[in-house]
Amino acid sequence: MSPAGRRPGKTDTRSAILDAARECFADSGYDGTTIRAIAAKASVDPALVHHFFGAKAELFVAAVDFPFSPRAVLPALLEGTPGDAGERILRLFLGLWDEQATRRRLLAVIRSAVRYEAAAVMLRTFLDRELIGTFVRTLDSPDADLRATLVGSQLIGLAIARYVVKLPPLAAASTEQLVVAYAPTLQRYLSGDVGIV
Repeated sequence: MSPAGRRPGKTDTRSAILDAARECFADSGYDGTTIRAIAAKASVDPALVHHFFGAKAELFVAAVDFPFSPRAVLPALLEGTPGDAGERILRLFLGLWDEQATRRRLLAVIRSAVRYEAAAVMLRTFLDRELIGTFVRTLDSPDADLRATLVGSQLIGLAIARYVVKLPPLAAASTEQLVVAYAPTLQRYLSGDVGIV
């Protein structure tokens, strides 16, 4: 049983929780990690983890230095009609990449996912459980998990080609050009025929 309240002494409790979370996520993945396990590893009460970070998704964002919180971006995605959801997702995604500070952190996450299988699994699961998958399920689409995976694969592929490999002319394309090229595909993934049974 973990002790209640703050850790004794001068230990930085928040840092101890983050260190424990990084270990747990690395060892057990996103799905296999619980707030209780993180609290036990950090020798704190689970309520203290919630106090500092809220839900597991927020702790994951902090632990991997993810540049945005799903809770912060989901309301913008949910505004508007289902018929323009693909464009909303794409504009939000490109907007995050267009901010210099955010781009550096996103690049670090993508590069880690490309190099390390454990990081790739965590990123995939996080995107499915907390961001893209959550959004797709609110649209009440059939085959929501498949649709979320297709949207995620398109966005991650775009990020790698445009920002990591810097594939011309994709790297130099404007947001509007990318919206014209990609939004219809994302919309089909969200609400059209995806051709997979």
